[in-house]
Amino acid sequence: MPLIGITSCRKLEDYRQSVLHAGGEVRILDLSVKDAAVALAGVDGLMLTGGDDVAPARYGEPVHPAVVEAEPGRDAFELALIQDARTRNLPIFGICRGLQVLNVACGGTLVQDIPTEVAGALPHSFTVPSHEPYYLAHEVWIDKDTLLWKLMRERLSDADACEVNSRHHQAVKRLAAGFQVAATAPDGVVEAIEDPAAGFCLGVQWHPENFFRTGEFRPLFEGFLEAAQRHR
Repeated sequence: MPLIGITSCRKLEDYRQSVLHAGGEVRILDLSVKDAAVALAGVDGLMLTGGDDVAPARYGEPVHPAVVEAEPGRDAFELALIQDARTRNLPIFGICRGLQVLNVACGGTLVQDIPTEVAGALPHSFTVPSHEPYYLAHEVWIDKDTLLWKLMRERLSDADACEVNSRHHQAVKRLAAGFQVAATAPDGVVEAIEDPAAGFCLGVQWHPENFFRTGEFRPLFEGFLEAAQRHR
């Protein structure tokens, strides 16, 4: 079974279960390790989890009042993990903050606060009860010439949209060089990105891990694990 390194966060269990249900093994990448190469030794794929905001200094911008920076050391550790994983062409799957830190690590920037910076934006940040993390907030429109669409096409039944949950107030602003937008919300906010030159490098802005029991987004995890298995 492929071994997936999952970045540590406050709500790890659904990420862990999503990998286990798709047939993988898990290593939690704790900040205490510090050295990215040591943390990723023997790992077949890197999963970047959700959490608080990437420090705007990491992409050369002043701090917006709405920014809540992640715990100390997390940005530096995850940026180093991404650089090491990219050097070794490890499969990478970023979720919510994971998409954002992936974009920043590869040279992109972020919208620091969607409600105040994107005119006409839909609500993207929903506070829902802990037992309803799968609350569906809005559609995403998926580009048919992408890895994301290939993974989801059987679930989409030839459609090009699906409903997703949503708990983010930031998004991609300037896309990292070499990446492409794989999905957007109806208001134009970027909801997924990928690097078509990589074996598997995908980020989604919603939380597919919350659906591990019902399987709506299981193809994303299965595709990620298949890529990790090939990398072994």
